[in-house]
Parts: sequence; C-alpha cells; structure tokens
Amino acid sequence: MWGASRGRAAQRALLALLLALLLAGGASKTIAGLVTCGSVLKLLNTHHRVRLHSHDIKYGSGSGQQSVTGVEASDDANSYWRIRGGSEGGCPRGVPVRCGQAVRLTHVLTGKNLHTHHFPSPLSNNQEVSAFGEDGEGDDLDLWTVRCSGQHWEREATVRFQHVGTSVFLSVTGEQYGNPIRGQHEVHGMPSANTHNTWKAMEGIFIKPGADPSVGHDEL
Repeated sequence: MWGASRGRAAQRALLALLLALLLAGGASKTIAGLVTCGSVLKLLNTHHRVRLHSHDIKYGSGSGQQSVTGVEASDDANSYWRIRGGSEGGCPRGVPVRCGQAVRLTHVLTGKNLHTHHFPSPLSNNQEVSAFGEDGEGDDLDLWTVRCSGQHWEREATVRFQHVGTSVFLSVTGEQYGNPIRGQHEVHGMPSANTHNTWKAMEGIFIKPGADPSVGHDEL
C-alpha cells in the first residue's frame, strides 16, 4: 500500500481535480440523471457491494501490470474513474453516454485505463483485468462497451461493461487477496452476462448534459 505521505499527496491531487471540475460550471445536487462523457465517478458492483478500484501496485503474476480490485470502502480516493471516449472527439464533454457506446475508464489518480487481455486472473483463473497506459493513453484493449437498456446510461440503473476486444464482462465473484492488499476483491473478465457483472454509478462529479455539447456543467 502507499505510504502515508504518498497517500496524502494523492488525496490532494484528487481534491484539486474535483475542485477544478466544480469551477467549470454550477454544482447542484440531483438524484436522477444520466452519466455523461467527462464525468468522474465510482462504480459499485451491485451483487458483491464493492467499488472498482486501482492503485500503484502491480500484479505479481500474469501481465505484471497495475492491479485492479474491488473495495468495500465508499471513501477511498483510489476508486475514482473518468469516463472518456474510445477515440479523440468520440465522447464530447457533457454528452450522455449511449447504451452500446464504447468508452474508456481512466483511473484518476494514476492515469491508467481499465484494460483486459488473455492472461489468467491470479485467484479465480478468469481473465485478468488491469490498469494500463500512461496519462490516459493506452491501446485498443482499453475499450469497453456500456451494456444497458434504453437509449442512455442512467445513473440509477445497473449496467454491464463488455470488453470490445475479447467480449468478456467486467466482473467480481468474491475472491479476496492477502497482503499487501488484504481484503480487496479480485476483479476479472467473465465470458457471459450474469449477476456478478452488474454495476451502478455512485459517488462522483457528473457533467450536466446541455444543448451545446462543447459546454458542460457539473453535478454532485
């Protein structure tokens, strides 16, 4: 795990990012709404009640890339992800994410993208899910299709994330790691849609949809 000083620096960096987003437009509290491009949020696995998480700790097997896990805590700064398009201009800030749209999920504090590939996951032997790239730039294996009902990804609805390159679904099945990330849950890819791969948008800064896609406003 990170040292105390490094953790405090990461917290300050995240607070600065969220403040910048808030200053970009008026903030208002809402209950319902849409998930939009550019939003920063946490994702909850609705079956296992853990949030998608990453950190500067690499897998000791498989790809050796940055690990991705699930955590029960709701207040961990390492659980924030930014919604981005699959290509430049493919997801303009403030535009609602469509069901069936391919997106990238970029880990806010490390700048790496949610990623999967044909390596076995360390605990369940499903498909490894990692965080990959630098400053939000990775490769085609960072693309995930948002699977939901209706036209757009609704904040109160459950969704699935299906990997574009390998067709697996982002999943949690309950396996837990020992040290140095004791108690955190394995996140992996599974070949079929089931109760282990439903997710819901939780805490975050949501860019408010507007008539002009080049202008966004922020919501808590």
